[in-house]
Amino acid sequence: MHGTIESAAKLDELRARATSLPLEQFDPGDPELFRTDTFWPYFDRLRREDPVHYCKDSMFGPYWSVTRYSDIMEIETNHSVFSSASALGGITIRDIDPDLRRESFISMDPPRHAAQRKTVAPMFTPTHLDNLALSIRERSAECLDNLPRGEVFDWVDRVSIELTTQMLAVLFDFPWEDRRKLTRWSDIATTIPGPDGLVATEDERQAELTECAGYFARLWKERIEQPPKSDLLSMMAHSAATRDMDAKNFLGNLILLIVGGNDTTRNTMSGSIYALSQHPEQYRKLRENPGLLDSFVPEVIRWQTPLAHMRRTALADFEFRGKQIKQGDKVVMWYVSGNRDEEAIEKPYDFIIDRARPRTHLSFGFGIHRCVGLRLAELQLKIIWEEILKRFDHIDVVGEPKRVYSSFVKGLETLPVKISA
Repeated sequence: MHGTIESAAKLDELRARATSLPLEQFDPGDPELFRTDTFWPYFDRLRREDPVHYCKDSMFGPYWSVTRYSDIMEIETNHSVFSSASALGGITIRDIDPDLRRESFISMDPPRHAAQRKTVAPMFTPTHLDNLALSIRERSAECLDNLPRGEVFDWVDRVSIELTTQMLAVLFDFPWEDRRKLTRWSDIATTIPGPDGLVATEDERQAELTECAGYFARLWKERIEQPPKSDLLSMMAHSAATRDMDAKNFLGNLILLIVGGNDTTRNTMSGSIYALSQHPEQYRKLRENPGLLDSFVPEVIRWQTPLAHMRRTALADFEFRGKQIKQGDKVVMWYVSGNRDEEAIEKPYDFIIDRARPRTHLSFGFGIHRCVGLRLAELQLKIIWEEILKRFDHIDVVGEPKRVYSSFVKGLETLPVKISA
C-alpha cells in the first residue's frame, strides 16, 4: 500500500474504524494513520471521550496520549514531573536504544537546557533575520523563476526541499554543492526503519548518521581554528556551553537544528499549497489582498502542524485529569490534536487566512522548549508567498500528495502541481 493513493471508499472505511473501535484498542501513534491521513477522527473522539488516554500496546510500546490544547500546555510547563531528557527516551514516541541516544538542548531539562539553547539564539534575533530576509528573497525568486510552466512537477522537491535546504546551508555555512546531504540526514534522523522507511534497518540509519557526524566534525575543526563567525556551527564552536560537547551531544544538537530547520519549514511550504487547493475561496481572498499574509502564515503552520507530537517521560507517579500516570511512563502531547481542539480554537477544521487570533496554535510547542527558529520559519513562508503572488495567478494541485510514514513528522513527500503556461 505504501506510495499508492487509496480509493475514497478505502479511506472512508479506515476513518470509520475510529467510531466503532473500543477506546482501549486506540493506538493514535500508528504511523499508518498518518500516511493515509485517517487519524483525525481518532483524536476527535479522544478529545471528547478520553482526553488523557492510555495505549497498552503499540509498535512503540505503551504510552499516554494527551489530546486537548490546555492539557498539553500544562504538561509542557511542568518540568518537575515531565522530563524531556534523552537519557529517559527524549522527545519522540519512538524509543531509541539507550546506547544510541544523543542529547540535544531540546532533550534536556532545566537548567542545562537554557545554556545550550542560548548559544544558537543570536541566529534568530530581529536584526539577524532582517539580514537573512534579503538572501531568502533572492533565492526564492530564483527558484520560482526556474519552475516549468504548463507541465506537472513535484512542488516538494522543486520548491520546498530546495529552499529549505539552501537556508540550512546558509545557517551552517555548509558547502553549497553538498547541501542536499542535509535533507537526506534530516529525513534519516526521523525515519522509521523498515519497508516504509528510507532505510531497511536501524544499523543502516546509524551508518548514515555517523557519516553526518564525520562530515560536521571536519567543519567543526575548521570553525574552531577560525575567528568567530555568524553561522550556527561557529556559534557552538566558540561558546563555553557547547564547545566541549561530547560526540553524542554534538550530533544530537546538529540533528535537532537540521530537522528543526528542515522539516517544519519544508512541510508548511508544501502544506500551504495543498491547503489553498482545498480552500479555493481562501486562495482567492489571498490573491485579492496579499496583506493577509501576516495571518495566513500562522494559520498554515497551525493547519499543517509539521511535527505531530512531542513526548515527555514521567519522573514520578502523578495524577492528571483523574488518570494515574506512573514514574517512567511515556506521555505524548499531540500538537496535531490540540490544534483542532474546539475549546481553544474556533472552527478548528476550517482554514481561515484572516483569523482573529491565528497565533493560537501549538505547532511550535510551548514554554521553554518553544521552537527557537519559529520567526525564521514564519519569515521564509511569508517571503515565498510574497514572491509567488507576484508571479502566478494560480498554482494547481493536480493529484493527491504522498504523505510521510510517521506519527512524528507530519509532512508531504510529494505534491504534484501545475502552473499555467
